[in-house]
Order: sequence, then structure tokens, then C-alpha cells
Amino acid sequence: MNVGPVTLELPGGRARLEPFGPAHAEGFLAAARGPEVFRWLPTPPPRTLEESRRFIQDALTMAAGGTQFPFAIVDRESGAVAGSTRYLDIQPAHRGIEIGWTIVGVPWQRTSINTECKYLLMRHAFETLGAVRVMFKTDARNLRSRRAIARIGGVYEGALRKARILHDGYIRDTACFSVIDDEWPAAKQRLQGMLRETRPEGA
Repeated sequence: MNVGPVTLELPGGRARLEPFGPAHAEGFLAAARGPEVFRWLPTPPPRTLEESRRFIQDALTMAAGGTQFPFAIVDRESGAVAGSTRYLDIQPAHRGIEIGWTIVGVPWQRTSINTECKYLLMRHAFETLGAVRVMFKTDARNLRSRRAIARIGGVYEGALRKARILHDGYIRDTACFSVIDDEWPAAKQRLQGMLRETRPEGA
């Protein structure tokens, strides 16, 4: 299960997922602004260009071990960096992978971009990488995220209690969801339907 450098996008789609790198630092800094963007994450948001570069370098350092792969989310309409997301906990021997660390800037929240990213990542995981299991984790308090994961077919598996300490010192419980390969065809149809609903007429 070698993710490798890969760019993911849909014909006529709005999102492009491309390998995260230093060239995205300025755009990512702009996308990270806003009190809610990093609310549920274990690290604070970058406040300066140097901190944005460090955030990206930290992601690349973790990716060097082969268990992660970070993507920049690019808005194809404007060319702006809309945020970032990652494959995590890549387990080739067990054909498992996690999708997480999804950061979407305020202008792109409640648009189709995040749904499109989930579709691209899940399709690539199941249909190209041969995954049998895709996992999602979120702060147990994040009801919006939990509803969104369930909506795309994620099955709730339980909570890891006091699993992570956030940058503000809060010790969070982590809600765990998964989609397995048997469930992917139905989840794929659901996601495709959601994307059709948000695509402009004639697109």
C-alpha cells in the first residue's frame, strides 16, 4: 500500500488534492485563519509564515516514515489553498488506512470541497491502494464532524477515552468510525449523489 506522490481530482470538480509542500505555506497560513479552523486539533494554528512552514515540515517528517501522506487541498476555481488533509496510520500488512487531520478554511466550510476530498481519498484507498478498511477519528465533542462522517457511510465503532491532549490542555475522547470494503459501493453511491446535488447545472 504505497501511497506515493499522487494528485487526486475529479473532472469538473472543485477540489484538487496534491502533495503538501513548502510552496503551500503562504496559502495554508491564510486558510488556517479563524477560531474554529483548528478548534479540534492537537496543535495550535500557525500564526506566522514561519509557523506555517514548520507545520508543513512536521507533516513531511512524519510522512517520511511511510505511515502518513499529507495533501494540500486546492480550490480549482480560484487556485487558492483551501486547507490540508492526510492519509494516516497506513498499514500495508493489514490493508488499513485512516483519513484525518482535515483542515478546511472558513471560506470553504459548508461547501462541497470537503465532501469531494473524502470521496477522492476513499475511492483512491479502496480502488487503487486495495484497502479493506478506512478509518476516521474525531473529537467526541465534535458533533458536526461525527454527523458528517456518518452521512458518508462511516460506522461508529466506539470511543477511545482520554486519547489525546489538545494544545489548550483539554484531554479529549476520540470517536472512531470506519468504512470497510464491503460497504464501499453503497458509500460511493451516497457520496456521488451528494456531489451531484452540489454541482452547478450543466457541470
